[in-house]
Amino acid sequence: MLKIWGRTTSANVQKVMWAVGELALPHERVDLGGPFGGNREPEYLAKNPNGFVPTIEDDGFVLWESNTILRYLAANPAGSAGATLEPADRRDRARASQWMDWELTVASPAFRPVFIGLVRTPAAQRDAAAIAAATETSIAAMTILDAALAGSAYLAGDTFSYGDIPLAVLVRRFLELVVERPSLSNIERWYTAIEARPAFREHVGGIPMV
Repeated sequence: MLKIWGRTTSANVQKVMWAVGELALPHERVDLGGPFGGNREPEYLAKNPNGFVPTIEDDGFVLWESNTILRYLAANPAGSAGATLEPADRRDRARASQWMDWELTVASPAFRPVFIGLVRTPAAQRDAAAIAAATETSIAAMTILDAALAGSAYLAGDTFSYGDIPLAVLVRRFLELVVERPSLSNIERWYTAIEARPAFREHVGGIPMV
């Protein structure tokens, strides 16, 4: 059975759990990291030397890096009752991977100071200027995403795929924390469809941001 290490409040763990929900994969999840600790223990570091979450083990095969895990699970959907997250066309797969990489290299780094500043930093200790600067950078990134969604229902075309998962987890946080923002009508239309997915509601939308 698939085993997953990581706390449910981690955005990266949420990506994996959402995919597991979409694919209906039998699994066991172990709370780890954050308030649960354990991610610096030798036993865990032997699996993931970075000490981050999530890490998965599938029939003895250990894998970390959340977006890589998404692609792996989608390519090996045993027990998924026919569900798939992997685009059939190679160009659509490449487009999905492009946006997954963009989430890691552009969108998440832009938004992280906003999340840390507003969610994990006491009000009296917040750096308002840094949060404002990161907010503007995040809005600029979201404007790129909004433009990309003008031509298709989802990021890799007209079908939901693993390409949508990392950015939807991030966009949920962006929309809740960046209240004053320009119109992003394509993101809002896409996100409304995302919110209707039961696996998203269970593993992302219903989890508090901490």
